[in-house]
Parts: sequence; C-alpha cells; structure tokens
Amino acid sequence: MRARVIADFGDRVAAIDRRVFGSFVEHLGRCVYDGIYEPGHPTADADGFRQDVLELVRELGVTTVRYPGGNFVSGYRWEDGVGPRAERPRRLDLAWHSTETNEVGLDEFARWSQKAGTELMLAVNLGTRGTLEAVELVEYANLAEGTTRAQERIANGGVEPYGVKVWCLGNEMDGPWQLGHRSADDYGKLAAQTARALKQVDESLELVVCGSSSAEMPTFGSWERTVLRHSYDSVEFISCHAYYDEKPGDPGSFLASATNMDHFIETVAAAADEVKAELGSDRTIDISFDEWNVWYIDRYHDEDKIVDPQHWPVAPRLLEDSYTVTDGVVVGNLLISLLRHADRVRAASLAQLVNVIAPIMTEPAGPAWRQTTFFPFATTADLATGDVLATAVECDRYDTAQYGSVPLVDAVVTTDGERVSVFLVNRSLEEEVTVTVELRGAHVAALDSAQTLADADRLARNTLDDRERVGLTSNDSAAIVDGALVVTLPPVSWTAVSAR
Repeated sequence: MRARVIADFGDRVAAIDRRVFGSFVEHLGRCVYDGIYEPGHPTADADGFRQDVLELVRELGVTTVRYPGGNFVSGYRWEDGVGPRAERPRRLDLAWHSTETNEVGLDEFARWSQKAGTELMLAVNLGTRGTLEAVELVEYANLAEGTTRAQERIANGGVEPYGVKVWCLGNEMDGPWQLGHRSADDYGKLAAQTARALKQVDESLELVVCGSSSAEMPTFGSWERTVLRHSYDSVEFISCHAYYDEKPGDPGSFLASATNMDHFIETVAAAADEVKAELGSDRTIDISFDEWNVWYIDRYHDEDKIVDPQHWPVAPRLLEDSYTVTDGVVVGNLLISLLRHADRVRAASLAQLVNVIAPIMTEPAGPAWRQTTFFPFATTADLATGDVLATAVECDRYDTAQYGSVPLVDAVVTTDGERVSVFLVNRSLEEEVTVTVELRGAHVAALDSAQTLADADRLARNTLDDRERVGLTSNDSAAIVDGALVVTLPPVSWTAVSAR
C-alpha cells in the first residue's frame, strides 16, 4: 500500500507554542506520593524527590506541569500544604476517596518543578471556594514581598516568587461528579469575577476558563458559549479534556481517536469565535487542551473505586493503566492532532505524569520505567520545533464503528528553518504503507533520524518484570529519493523522521 504526504513551506499553520508539551500532576493515587516524592527511596534527594523520576521527566521533554488537579482541586485548601509539615492537617480527599497528608504542597512542588526544568501551571479551587482564596493564592505564589501572604511564602523558604503565569479557573465544572458543580451560567459568572480579580493583581496573567470535560457531555457547545459570554474579555484560554480507550472488538475506532480530537478542537474554536463575533471583540480565545490521554476509565469504576466510608487510604494504587504499543501509537497520533491545530492550541497537558495513566511508572523502593506512551511524547517534544506546515495526506481509507470513514495514514510536518520533522501514523492492523513525503518549497539533503514505535504484538507493553520490552527502533527504510522523503510504516505504528 502507498500513500503521499504533501507539506508546503509557503503555507504555515502557526508557530509551535512549547507549552503544548505540558503534563499534569494531581494529588491522585501514587502520582505524588510514591511517584515524584518518596523520601525513603535510594535515589531520593534532600527534598524527598526521586531523582530517577526527575531524570525521566527531563528526558520526556515536559515544558509545563498543571497542578494540583484535576478533580482534587475542587476540595483543596491550598493553605493546608504550606508551612511546617508537622503542623499540616490530614484531610479527606473526596474526589478520589483517599487521605491527603499534605506532605507535598505548593512550596515543595515549586522546588520539584525547578529541578525538573518545567514551568508551573496552577489551578484554583472554584468548586468549594471562590475569588478571595484564588487572589490570596496568586499573592502567595507571585508577589515578591510586602504583604502577609508574600511574607508567609518567604518564611516558608520561597524567597523568590514563583512567577506562575498560567492559571486554571477551576476544573471540569460542567461535570456533576465535581465538588461545587454549577450550571454554565453560574460558573461563567464566578469565573469572570475571579478572572477580573486576578487581573487586578497582575494583568499579565494568562487565565484558562473551564470548557466541557468531554465532547460527549450533553451541554457541550452550549456550555462553552455561555461561559465565554461572561468571561470572554478576561481570559486567554478555554480548556478541552478528552480521554480515549480501545473498546472490545473495535481497535479500528481506537486507532482513529485523533479524528475525534480534531473535531473537538474545531468545534470549541468555532464556539469561541461565535462569541467573539457576538461581542464584537478583537481578541481571540485559544485552547488549553489541559487533560488528554489514553485512559481505560471503565477499569477504575469496575475494579479500583474505593467506597468504604471508614477506609480512606494514603496514595492507593489508582488508575495505573499499563499501556500497549497500540496505546502508544494513539498517543503519538493525538500529538499530531494537537500540532495540526497549533493556530489555536497553545497549551496542552498529558494527564498524568507518573503512575496515574502515565508515561512514567515507579515501584516503591524500586525502579522507574518508561511506558509505551513515553516514546512518541519525548520524541515529538524533541523534534517538533519552529512552525507547523499545512500538511495534506493522500491515502486509502477504512470504515470505523465510531467515526465513519477515516484515513489509514495521518501525518504532520514541522520545521525550524533548518530541520524538517515528519510525524506519521499507520492505522492499518495488517498492512504496511510506503509513504512519500513531498516538501514543496524546500530542499532536504540528509536524514538525521527515522524512528518507529511498532511491534509484531500490538498489545506488547513494558512492565515491572520486563521494563524494556518495547521501545523505539530505527526505521532503515527511510531515504531521500528525488528530493522527497520516503519511508515504510509497519502496521499499527507511529514514526518520526527528521532531515535537513
């Protein structure tokens, strides 16, 4: 089977905002405790952070980290996590039916973020709290000195302000599972009020208002329009959240998940532009896709969910999906979708970072390892620089149960003026595809690299007992032929080719 990809150097979608390679750390399961933080671990530093995890986070190429939630944030009192550890309260975490010890809070996480080389992206509690608490959190995090909250941070060891630029105004407030769930009208008013207050502290802050928690919500579309009618002039982003999994007997739809992400992004952008026109505004609201991943959510409801009112464990094993090659290919394809929409998606967060539906896994007192989803994220974060080029794909199609007819091959091309990077997915379960990539308006002379994620067993995975079963392999089929890149893609595969 053959396919053709055409990219035009004279037709650029947008510059890539590096914040699209963000991730997410929530106080959920073992993401924080036994994940990034394990004081007794052989690699733990003086702050209790696992250095083996830090090394993998840096290798992953994460630019921003959204913190501390997630559903968790809607019941969180940020003051519980600052000050002397011995005086911090233990609280019920209603979102995940756990006990929050508050050993790690904002000050500790800010230190971890600095070590990881990432930028903080903080969420405020607009579920059970409100505007005043959000203002005080910004004051604590960002004001240099001179007020009670700023001096409190200094006393707690944060001599320099944290300089957090991006703030999420709550989390998934359209969802009835969320503490403090509100109607779009009520949330929109509260978000707008809070946004205006935060801009009075610092008008340069970039604020994210909650969009729909999925495209399947009954209020999808109307929620975005209502919320933005209240908040349009005070925020920079609206959020999108989406998770995908392989339904029994339907791998074809799963492999086409990026077509759903494309539709989600385009629909939200259209809703935002509708409000822009209504208001006669000259501002454009961008998208923060600040939760996305493969997540087998039914397993949580069927197996892991804790409901005993007398049992509130600390850092239970929750949502620890073990990812297959197929899952990794889908994550790589979702990254293609995010890049394809670089003109509107200027921030994104892979949810989550460690242990909880994560590219990095750990064992207490034991090793850390890369899941299959690690490889396409790390490689894309490394190679996708500069601008996204308008990219067209000519290939055969196939029928899916969920999304109708979809292309067998998906691709996007980026360039920084020197390097050209091509990211490709073959969704066929059985056939390899030879792809010719035509780069119009540019000349490439040499290949830098060609790497593929694939396996004869598409369900292969990395586990504690076999931590390097799956990885990237060199794709020796890649070549430059008559000025075009030519590469053969195995069935169910993700490939990255870089050339100059």
